[in-house]
Amino acid sequence: MDDKPDIVNETDDLIRISGCVEHIIFCNEENGYTVCDLGTDDDDIVTLTGIMPYINEGDQIIVYGEWRHTPKYGRQFWVSQYERNFLFNAVSILRYLSSGAIKGIGKKTAQKIVDEFGDNSLEVIENHPDWLSDIPGMSLNKAKQISEDFKEKAGIRTVMLFFREFFGASLTVKIYKKWGIASIDIAKSNPYRLCDEIDGIGFEKADRMAQKLGIGLASEERYMSGIIYVLSSCAAQSGHVCLPRGELIRETVSTLNADEDDISRVIDLMLGQKKLERFSHGGTDYIFDRFSYGNEKYIAQKLLLLDKVCPAISHADINIFIENEERKNGFSYALLQKKALISALECGVMLLTGGPGTGKTTVVKALLAIFRSMDMKVALAAPTGRAAKKLSEATAFEAKTIHRLLEYEYSPEEGDRAGFARNENNLLEEDALIIDEASMIDNTLMASLLKAVKPGARLIIIGDADQLPSVGAGNVLRDLLDSGRFSTVKLTQIFRQAEKSLIVTNAHLINNGQTPRLDIKDNDFFFLPRVSERDIMLTVTDLCKNRLPRTYGELAVNGTQVISPSRKGGIGTDNLNVMLQDALNPPEKKKKEHKIRDRVYREGDRVMQTKNNYELEWRRGGEIFGTGVFNGDIGIILKIDNLNQNMEILFDDRHVDYDFSMLDELDLAYAVTVHKSQGSEYPIVIFPLYSAPSVLLTRNLFYTAVTRAQKMVILVGKAEIAERMVSNNRLAQRYTCLKQRLED
Repeated sequence: MDDKPDIVNETDDLIRISGCVEHIIFCNEENGYTVCDLGTDDDDIVTLTGIMPYINEGDQIIVYGEWRHTPKYGRQFWVSQYERNFLFNAVSILRYLSSGAIKGIGKKTAQKIVDEFGDNSLEVIENHPDWLSDIPGMSLNKAKQISEDFKEKAGIRTVMLFFREFFGASLTVKIYKKWGIASIDIAKSNPYRLCDEIDGIGFEKADRMAQKLGIGLASEERYMSGIIYVLSSCAAQSGHVCLPRGELIRETVSTLNADEDDISRVIDLMLGQKKLERFSHGGTDYIFDRFSYGNEKYIAQKLLLLDKVCPAISHADINIFIENEERKNGFSYALLQKKALISALECGVMLLTGGPGTGKTTVVKALLAIFRSMDMKVALAAPTGRAAKKLSEATAFEAKTIHRLLEYEYSPEEGDRAGFARNENNLLEEDALIIDEASMIDNTLMASLLKAVKPGARLIIIGDADQLPSVGAGNVLRDLLDSGRFSTVKLTQIFRQAEKSLIVTNAHLINNGQTPRLDIKDNDFFFLPRVSERDIMLTVTDLCKNRLPRTYGELAVNGTQVISPSRKGGIGTDNLNVMLQDALNPPEKKKKEHKIRDRVYREGDRVMQTKNNYELEWRRGGEIFGTGVFNGDIGIILKIDNLNQNMEILFDDRHVDYDFSMLDELDLAYAVTVHKSQGSEYPIVIFPLYSAPSVLLTRNLFYTAVTRAQKMVILVGKAEIAERMVSNNRLAQRYTCLKQRLED
């Protein structure tokens, strides 16, 4: 075969090839990924791979891309863009229609249409479907259905052609699925709708498109979209639910290179149109987008309602319940534990906090027993699957993720829209809800939870406010505690068994601003001094690969987690993951792998989901059992299928299929950041101590990392970094108004 069949020309480093689709080898209908054979005009056959939605055998197409060589499939042409070649004659039209490309047209019907209309067949199908009804056996209704299907498939090609200079094919497919053929008109009239409504298109991409379409830099649409973009960026990057008006103006002016007065005027306009909302306190206006404002307002109102309408239980009865539990268990509860039990039984909303080893789990187990003895329905939940599993194991009572408790549901028919079956119109039946790891709960999830809680139910919120706040926007637990509005008990006594653990002792030392003990060699907390970043990396790798497995066997092989303060930098998780992958799961002939940009995924790799994906289906026992894989879930790659462009990943006991187009949602997880480790516990935690910006070397980050360990902590690096982190009690400010709403 000639190395360059029918190459017409090369433009922008992309090779252009034209021809007829001979055979579809594989097609993923969800994202349009296709493998096919293309017959060129000089009778050569080229294998094409890439996103080519609605392509069919018999199509005359032009593709743009590059040659690549794969060890398994040899030389293929990887398509970046494609377009239909509409130079049809009767012969090619017959071939196209006979392929089954159009619903309702088989080989016999195709022959009849071409016999009747010849070279004009496609024109008739698209614009004169009533003419088709003259063909024997063709009803008018069927003719219209054929015409609609043809126009839909022609539409995606038109849309692909329009958007190809702005976005990749996968994003264009998303746009088309959202708006169909109207996508072009919507984008031309207001391209900023793309960043508001299409996942994966940020403001910058929409802004570049707008400039190419001739929309002015000072247009009102650009300013409005830019203001929303600044609010959402600050929410995603810094956890802000809102921004002070002055700061919002400054950030937007800087982002858009705009005039301050113009931005101020547009903010007022958006406030008047209810596209933005305002909350004022302390002489400052705080500006919200509508969604965030509604969530925060609802959280405050519902919590106050729950606290107010909860049915009373007499103090005498409460004491009897507690005494019964003490008698049954053969021990007495500590003073603060009794106070926590009384508060939880007396109040509609109760907050329970405390560090490791202070007996929070004992209180939860007592509450479960008391509520059940009162014939009350109880739910136990946590934000993540790992946190829920840990809670179940500690209490011997089923704990669910909050998403599962609320019965998350995704409807493909409704596009990207999804939600919870349990809400204000379908309340939970439980009389008491105990929610653990509340420091991880952001405003959006808390609002969703509260919408489903029936008035009269008791809500016990448990968490450690000294840990890092939620990844999502808000600071719910801290705001509730600081408001002073609800009954709160902080457990401080470290119990005898926990006192033996240096993990617990050092965690409390860190939290109290004292340097942890690094000189003890025979407990569960170890320090290995290393100076250079290279030595730290090599020691971490040696621990994971050799020293720990040799001493602790399977516990170390499957239970060791490296946790680092940051992604970037010499000892950030990006570099650690590359080194640990090479050491723990090196390439082998029998192991398939897939490379995307600078990252390699290999069968046997440990990976983490980095964003909530509510629509991913997972199997258990070979059957579809549920949907949703969430931020922080860790799994193992079982199988990679390069032909079908997907991989199978096992998350605990859930089997999930990932299309290659979704791999931007996965990271290697041999090493994870402290933020990503929240809500999880690991038998062994390795934490490197190295120089980094002070914003990363904070006390609460150190404390959070240490408290992720169940059996062992190993610090590797510089002792002065531990001292620096303990002394740095900087808490990143998050703009929220929940505390003030509750106080008001």
